[in-house]
Order: sequence, then structure tokens, then C-alpha cells
Amino acid sequence: AGSALLLGLGVAAAIAYANASASAQLAAQYPTSGGTYVYGRERLGPWWGFVAGWGFLVGKTASLAAMAMALAAYAVPVTWQRPGAAGAVVVLTAVGYRGVTRTARMARVLVGLVLLVLGVVVAAGALGTPSAVAGPTAGASGGWYGVLQAAGLLFFAFAGYARVATLGEEVRDPARTIPRAIGLALAVTTSVYLLVGVTLLSVLGPDDLAGSSEPLAAAVAASGW
Repeated sequence: AGSALLLGLGVAAAIAYANASASAQLAAQYPTSGGTYVYGRERLGPWWGFVAGWGFLVGKTASLAAMAMALAAYAVPVTWQRPGAAGAVVVLTAVGYRGVTRTARMARVLVGLVLLVLGVVVAAGALGTPSAVAGPTAGASGGWYGVLQAAGLLFFAFAGYARVATLGEEVRDPARTIPRAIGLALAVTTSVYLLVGVTLLSVLGPDDLAGSSEPLAAAVAASGW
């Protein structure tokens, strides 16, 4: 239900905050490239560094696949979603291969476009026709199990801040810059997720939201825009 989703977002954000704080402190202490691999190796030993590095790689591969499929769900027809997702991965990998400067430029463009789209969704929900608003508490309660399910599904969406820690040798004054970047990224991300989550629940309600593979487009359409 809607309350379970919002509570799940809160739980995921709290866990992400604890993880981000630890990552920021470790990044300040070990300002070098490698992220979790370096931290595990330096604090626990080579074997744990190896496990942490591979765990990070596997986890980010899974989240990359989920994000690529989400992009394809909006950008291409259903029959072309898997090739579209694979194509997006190839394009972004090619950009990343060109170096961190070009990657940063591309990231700024993508973040700007995403925030623009999400701003339109939030505005549509806030200014849409009242008859289209379902209310965030509509539907049955999900209980604590629903809260934990929501938290588990939402947590991976916070994981971008951890990638900042892998850039220790690519930025100026990493001991100061990386912890600040991690904290700012988490704060902005949490605020955006909260706004979008409340908007989608208010416009669609929990049942329609759960049943939609394109909730942002559905919310804009349901708002009467």
C-alpha cells in the first residue's frame, strides 16, 4: 500500500545514510581509486578486499541491468526493449571508455534531463485535475512485510553515491571532495525520490502504481495534462 511504500523509502534512506556515512569516512581516510575493494583490503585484509570488490561489481551489474530496462520501457516499443536496454549500456560504456571528463559531461546532461522529466511529473500531479487524484492512502495496507519489500526494492536505487568513492584518484582534494559529494548526492536523491513517490501515490494510488510498468507516464496522463 501507499503507506508501506513511503515507509519503505524511509527505511531504505536510513540504511543508505548509514552506508553513505561509512563510505564517506573511508573515502576520506583512503583517497584512492577502488572503493569497497580498497576499504576491505586495508581494514580487513586482501581476501575480504577481493570479496568486497567482486560483490560491488556484481551488485552494480544487477542495478545497471534494472536501470537499462527501466529506460527501455519508456524509450522503445515493447518488442525492442531488451535490445534497446543493451544498446543504452553499450553507448554509455563507450562514453565512459573515452575518459572521466567526457563521462562527467554526459552525466550532467543525463541528470539534467532526468530532473526535468521528474519536475514535469511532480508539477502534473500537483496541478492536475482533482478528480484524477487517488490519495496516497488508497488501497489495502501492506503491513511491515510490505515495508520491508519496498525498502529492499528501493535501496538499490540509492546506490549511486557509492560509485563516487571509486574516483579517489580522479578528483582534486579527494579527502574533502568525495565525502561532500556523497552527502550531497544522498540528500538530493532522497528529496527527489520522496517528491516523486508522494506524487505517484497521490495520482495513481497504490494498486495502479503497482500494476504499471510506466508509472511516470501513467501519472502524467491520469493527472489530465
